[in-house]
Amino acid sequence: MDLIVRAFPLIPGMEEQFRLFADEFGARKEEARDFYSRFGVSRESWHLQATPSGSWVIGVTQLDGRPIDEAAQEYSQSEHAFDRWFKNEVHRLSGINPDEQPLGPPTECLFDTRKLG
Repeated sequence: MDLIVRAFPLIPGMEEQFRLFADEFGARKEEARDFYSRFGVSRESWHLQATPSGSWVIGVTQLDGRPIDEAAQEYSQSEHAFDRWFKNEVHRLSGINPDEQPLGPPTECLFDTRKLG
């Protein structure tokens, strides 16, 4: 099991729009299940974090048996209607273009309990 942890800055004033996006995504259950299945995602959660420098969305994604780079490349290239809608919303809300940065801004893991043995 691999985890992908990403942090996306929200464009100022987009917090409510992000909440609406999350609600709509959740309401589109069949499309969302298909979306995750195609990329090998077994679980994902989104977290909104308010900071002094603005709000951030933290996404945690669990991939089972699929290389992260392979899934990210396939996602970035996908033009499936639901995927295009999703990527357009991410871009609109955060300014991050998933076609260019499918994993969002670079993240470096500095500590993982697996290293404790």
